[in-house]
Amino acid sequence: MRTVHDVDGTTYLLIKRSGESSRVRDPETGAERYVANADLEPVEGESPLETAAAGVPTPMRRAIRAIHDDRTLGLLVVLVDEGPLSVLELMDGLDMCESDLHGRLGEFQAAGLIREVDVFGRRGYEPTEMAVEVVDRFRG
Repeated sequence: MRTVHDVDGTTYLLIKRSGESSRVRDPETGAERYVANADLEPVEGESPLETAAAGVPTPMRRAIRAIHDDRTLGLLVVLVDEGPLSVLELMDGLDMCESDLHGRLGEFQAAGLIREVDVFGRRGYEPTEMAVEVVDRFRG
């Protein structure tokens, strides 16, 4: 498997090369088609795995990197459903130690899933639009 692009600059995954044409897959849709070999050029320096991942929307890729287990996913869902929440509310209402909570919140912030806000004079967090979109997609 290789990353290639056609004469229009569209990027594909090269699935199978034969005499005059190659079967390619669009990473965004998963659709496969045949393209003349003369119309394809290899993309140097791009992993086919990175090309395949690029077909998944950016918000989903960010969330997947930040969510390591069900408890972390649950924290994001709680923030989307009930946020904004202060750190104290989160500490009181969840079965998570302080260091785990702050670690996960830091990962969510780095991924652009939450932002720090003031909640009744206390530090807290609210979900970003990206987080709401991610949870909606997860819920299907």
